[in-house]
This record gives sequence, structure tokens and C-alpha cells, in this order.
Amino acid sequence: MEGAAWLARLRWRHRGAWLWPTFAVLTIVDGFLLHALPAAGSTQTLVGGIVAGMVFNVLAVLLLSRPGGALLRRRRTDMPVGVARNYAGAGAVMFVTAVMLAIGLAHHATIVSQKRALDDAIVRAIAFIGDRAPAQFRANASHTDTYTIQAGEMYRTCVANHAGTRDYCVIVKSKLPFARSVTPDGSEPNSIFSAGLS
Repeated sequence: MEGAAWLARLRWRHRGAWLWPTFAVLTIVDGFLLHALPAAGSTQTLVGGIVAGMVFNVLAVLLLSRPGGALLRRRRTDMPVGVARNYAGAGAVMFVTAVMLAIGLAHHATIVSQKRALDDAIVRAIAFIGDRAPAQFRANASHTDTYTIQAGEMYRTCVANHAGTRDYCVIVKSKLPFARSVTPDGSEPNSIFSAGLS
């Protein structure tokens, strides 16, 4: 009888030994996900993504494996406590990966939208400078330096003269109609402008 109970426990243990293999594999997957689809900002290193994935997975296991295991045992009363927690912990790690993927995809759409707005702002600035700036800047209109004031909405673009001694700058409000979206904004280079805001 004891031998049968031991075999049953061994079977359960093997069936429930999913947590740490799942944790190891999905931590690496999380790292690649965060590298390819950052949840915040525009870039994330692979190592940084793996570290972040590991932290979130550890927290998920610590916070969710016990209550998740208790819920699982309500449905499967024959399941040992340790095995239930193991299953719940593996499920929690899978949940973390799913959430990271969803957030990464949503944020990627934001990044793409902001990149389009930036490209559009530069086109508007070049058109304005090429048409209305003094001749020394019009000739150099395609060589722009753009600073993001408010992503997706407001940008400051400067063009230097050939000697690089003066700048001609404009503010672009990308949500306004094209004809009203660009206004002159002095001659201070963006390096000084951005330093003043930091």
C-alpha cells in the first residue's frame, strides 16, 4: 500500500514539474519580447529585457502560485498542494508573457504613430523653410535637426546656414492643418533649447 502511495506521489510530482522549466524558457522569451516590442520607451536591450522578465516572473510566482493553487485544488481535490501551486505558478508565468506581449504590441502601435508624426513634421518644416526662410537657410533646408517637444503633436526643427554659424528654427504642430502648422521660432539651436528643458 505504501508503495502504491509512493508511486502516486511520484506520478503527481512528474506531472506537476512544469513551473521551473516554464519559468526558464519564458524568461528568455520575455527578454526577446521586450527587446523587439518595448513596453515603454522606444528601445530595450536584450539583457535588460531578460532581467525585467525574470523580476516580473518571480513576482508572479510569489504572488499568484499560492492563491492560484488553492483555486485549482477546489476543482481537483485529489491534487497535492505542491503540484497545484506548481501548475498555478507556471500559469502565472505564462500570464506575464501574455501581458508583456499585449502591452508591447499596443506600445509598438504608439511608437509607429509617433514616428509617422515626426516624419510628417520634418516634411512640413522643410517645405516651410524651403519656401519662406532667408536664402542662406533655404539652400540647406534638407539638413534638419528636429527636437521632439511633445511626441505626436509638437516638434522644433532647425536648419543651419552653410557656415554653421546661425540657425533658422520653426515649431511644427502636426495636428493643425498644413497651412497653419508651422511658425518661425528664432535662431537658437536645438542643443540649447533641449538643454534648457532638461
